[in-house]
This record gives sequence, C-alpha cells and structure tokens, in this order.
Amino acid sequence: MASVLLAVFVNGKICKDPNMVNADDFFFPGLNKPGNTSNAQGSKVTPVNVNQLPGLNTLGISLVRIDYAPYGLNPPHTHPRATEVLVVVEGTLFVGFVTSNPADPKDKNKLFTKTLYPGDVFVFPEGLIHFQFNVGKTEAFVFAGLSSQNPGVITIANAVFGSDPPITLDVLTKAFQVDANVIKYLQAQFN
Repeated sequence: MASVLLAVFVNGKICKDPNMVNADDFFFPGLNKPGNTSNAQGSKVTPVNVNQLPGLNTLGISLVRIDYAPYGLNPPHTHPRATEVLVVVEGTLFVGFVTSNPADPKDKNKLFTKTLYPGDVFVFPEGLIHFQFNVGKTEAFVFAGLSSQNPGVITIANAVFGSDPPITLDVLTKAFQVDANVIKYLQAQFN
C-alpha cells in the first residue's frame, strides 16, 4: 500500500514537509540594507513575515525594517492581526495611533502621539490605525516586531480611495461630508 502525505494548512500557509525543511527556511538576508525611499510617501517597508521567511509559520511573530527619507511618512494604516512594537535606530519620528470608536457616540476617537529618538520604543495596539512621520532633516530607520507571522496591512487612504472597483461617490461624499470633486481628486491620486 502506498503512503499518502497530507499537507497541513496552518494560518493560511501550507506547512513544509519536515523532511524537506532546511536552514534557509529560517534565514532572511539583507535587513542591514536601506530600502528605496524614492516614492511619493518617502518611506519603504521591508517585511520579514511568513511570505519571505517560511520558518515563521505558526510562530506568531514577524519583523519589518522601515526606512524614511527626510520628512518621509509611513501613512496611516492598520495591522488587523498584530500588535507592533517599534524601535528607532536612526532619526527622529513623530508617531501616533487612534483609538477605536468609543462606546459613547458623543465621545471622539483619541489620538496618542509621541516624538521618538534613537533607542525609543513605541507600541501600536493590534488593529488600531497608526502612522510614523520623519520630522528630521536626515534619513531615519526603525525595526518593528509584530505579534503575528502574517500581520496583514491595510493602508487607509489606498483602501478607501484606491480600491478596484472604486467605492461610489455617493458613499464617500456622505462618509467624508465633502463635495464629489474632492473625492474625485483623492481617487485620482491612487489610480
């Protein structure tokens, strides 16, 4: 009788046959190299999650390096499956996160911010919208650990104004309480 090898599917990834695992499954080179920040935001996120490093599957942890040009921004985004712990290596960053909607509709979402310097650590709780902005005249970079091997990321502006197909003008003009031309302008930035 022939033996049957069944694949084990864990956290959205198929586990590698243990007999085929090697040291390269647990190795990622290059986080010592700055990312290319020549883009509209002036930042580059280099992820090291289960997609780049298969050995992370089931371990509940991942890492990123984020590089910032002077005045570069890692725009408002959220990680639906992870808390992020960020440590500044070089530069000065203004960082913050916004709380989820309060129970009382009369209350407003609260913004927590801090200016960080080399060696400072800041935590962004799971699922909350957060950002980092390089307020310095020099480049900056950080490392951040995330509490999931596959934390996911939703960049707010890209998701709202750059979806395919686009969210209708009726929805966005009512949600943001602005003229349709403002929405069209914002959508054009992401197409």
